[in-house]
Amino acid sequence: MIDWLQQTISPPDRDYLQRAEQRQMQLTKPPGSLGRLESLAVRISGLQKSLMPDVSQTRIMIFAADHGIAHEGVSAFPQSVTAQMVRNFSVGGAAVSVLARQHNLPLQIVNLGLITELEPLPNVINYPLGPGSDNFLYQDAMSQSQFEQVFDFVRQKTEQFKQEGVTLLIAGEMGIANTTTATALVCALENLQPEQIAGRGTGLDDAGLKHKISVINQALDWHKHQLGSAEEILRVLGGFEIAALCAAYLACAQQGIISLVDGFICTVAALFAIRINPACQEWLIFSHLSGEAGHKKVLQLLDAQPLLDLNLRLGEASGAALAWPLIQSACLLHNQMATFESASVSTQSE
Repeated sequence: MIDWLQQTISPPDRDYLQRAEQRQMQLTKPPGSLGRLESLAVRISGLQKSLMPDVSQTRIMIFAADHGIAHEGVSAFPQSVTAQMVRNFSVGGAAVSVLARQHNLPLQIVNLGLITELEPLPNVINYPLGPGSDNFLYQDAMSQSQFEQVFDFVRQKTEQFKQEGVTLLIAGEMGIANTTTATALVCALENLQPEQIAGRGTGLDDAGLKHKISVINQALDWHKHQLGSAEEILRVLGGFEIAALCAAYLACAQQGIISLVDGFICTVAALFAIRINPACQEWLIFSHLSGEAGHKKVLQLLDAQPLLDLNLRLGEASGAALAWPLIQSACLLHNQMATFESASVSTQSE
């Protein structure tokens, strides 16, 4: 066990929730007419213990890592693409890079371990734990030391975010074959069959999908006597970037920072965070339902309602970056709309 994972996470403050709900009733609109934007603003007020909810200090952080399971031919793209995409993030050419510029959100990438050695790049932190995780078809994906290093690194970054006044984190991932890893993880944790979760990832055909399911089944059988706690499952079957996402959701919640969860990979990491410390779920907002086959099932396991359904399946925090303006709008509407009294507008009872 990593001792800090069970540290207390503050729930939403009931007094601020009530006061925020009262303010919503006073704004110049029919009650409930802004739908989920109202409940978002109220929820953030309760989490931040503020009548003026604020997500203006948002950061985007992409965790990148390679996966040994890629050697089994479970992805339509070669592993070299992971490093190529890190370079693309760095120079501003990726989808999330465009969205970060659009919304003026700082973007940082963390290299946690690639098979390709990277040169120094702008906005890239190099913290390699090895040339990707090991092939979990035959061995543990991570050593205990690597696993603990991921969590400690992310916790330190989160503490730094808190000192900088960050109020919301958008965490994303990049790693060829990580849909295979995520599928194996959720199957082991929730006792599901790979056929219920596995999708086409980067574009597998029918034969490729069948092979992917077969590899996952073999791996689950190989490790069946090791798959106990959520932490051990994550270490044995996970990837560096998925472990980092899990750590980020837990550490952010402990620090009072909201996390906006991206697609399938990130939601699997959020599932593990919640199973490790259930109180962190209050601090997670689920951004969208992706087109990846298993995402809907994982969201159902968490009884989570995503904000968007655009059939996205890109990853790299792109869906969360698209959803972020909705959260910003929810806060601004709550804070800046006039009340019936200040605008001299009649209420229903009048």
